[in-house]
Amino acid sequence: MSKPITAVIGRPNVGKSTLFNALAGQMISIVEDTPGVTRDRIYADCTWLDHSFTLIDTGGIEPKSDDLMLKSMREQAEIAIETADVIIFMTDAKEGLVDADYEVADMLRKAQKPVVLAVNKIDNFKAQQNDIYEFYNLGIGDPYPICASQKTGLGDLLDEVVKHFPEGSGKEEEDDRPRIAVIGKPNVGKSSLINKLTGENRVIVTDIAGTTRDSIDTDIKHNGKEYIFIDTAGLRRKSRIKEDIERYSIIRAVAAVERADVVILMIDAAEGITEQDAKIAGIAHERGKGMIIAVNKWDLIIKDNKTVNEYSAKIRSRLPFMSYAEIIYISAQTGQRLPRLFDIIDAVIENHAMRVGTGALNEILMEAVAMKQPPSDKGRRLKLYYITQVSVKPPTFVIFINDKKLTHFSYTRYIENCIRGTFGFRGTPLNFIYRERKGAEE
Repeated sequence: MSKPITAVIGRPNVGKSTLFNALAGQMISIVEDTPGVTRDRIYADCTWLDHSFTLIDTGGIEPKSDDLMLKSMREQAEIAIETADVIIFMTDAKEGLVDADYEVADMLRKAQKPVVLAVNKIDNFKAQQNDIYEFYNLGIGDPYPICASQKTGLGDLLDEVVKHFPEGSGKEEEDDRPRIAVIGKPNVGKSSLINKLTGENRVIVTDIAGTTRDSIDTDIKHNGKEYIFIDTAGLRRKSRIKEDIERYSIIRAVAAVERADVVILMIDAAEGITEQDAKIAGIAHERGKGMIIAVNKWDLIIKDNKTVNEYSAKIRSRLPFMSYAEIIYISAQTGQRLPRLFDIIDAVIENHAMRVGTGALNEILMEAVAMKQPPSDKGRRLKLYYITQVSVKPPTFVIFINDKKLTHFSYTRYIENCIRGTFGFRGTPLNFIYRERKGAEE
């Protein structure tokens, strides 16, 4: 399912991050922090009524500033504008309309995206009512008065936002061809990979219409099977401010991952796994996507018979939450191991949709409990009664127990490893849900 993306845009200090945090804290279920994934998020998965969407925070826009940091923030905000389905344009009622607001409004008009105008810092609607009317001068639509710090007016604002979501967003794609997102830092070879795959398989590259994302969908046929590769290589390094680039480059990754079945994280063999790679990997992990790590430019590495194992160990160490990911060493330039890449993609797709019978699962569970006792607390021990698989993509299991308070992530990991030991599930995360069985004997 593809979630709409909403970006919060505006000049500095109008309350964008305050609004972002208010929505993230009040109306969404924040994904649990994953080891190795930054907590300094600029995106969050939100729900409003029956709509799910991804919210993106941005740095303040100073349209005409030559300051290097502000210029970089403006460029990265432009990326968010290009990526978003709907834009929340934040302004400040206490400061009133300023020239920069008009310039931002002009920028948004050129983007030709739905814009919802939010007038922030309305602490008292009756007293500040006249302050709101001047924002009609922006010519961007009706202003919605809010106070992000007090969390007032947000319902009306979100009601308007969700009206602009693309029709059918959040619903299953009718096209059943597997979608493969190729993500990673700039200049790791994403475009080279797509070009090599299309060149070797001699298919016509066609951009699939209907997507508002800043990415290119490419049809690729291999051994009679069709795939859609989502290339996010549009992001270019426009600034020397590395930290800002790394913080905002995940925006396109979020959009691509949402639409994908399988994610290929490309890393540079010479650089190894970086903090930004861990952030991008965490996005795919949190969303339960099939995962392949493609180490590119492997042909340029001096190797011996231990190099692959040592390199793989470093990747596993930097991404401990993603031990299930498949790793392949390739060269997008020479085509080294690219045929093998399709074999891995097919295997991950199959594992991502794999179902296991309830009987087999409970045999594994009983054996696991017999081999290693569940955790206990103050004399009470966790009891695991029953396990069943309830969904796929990713495979999700429900375990019926006596008390959720007695569960521990290490024992969940143990159960997971027992299931993987029998059925593999390479390349796909597994999701476990605990439910207390009412009236169960202690």
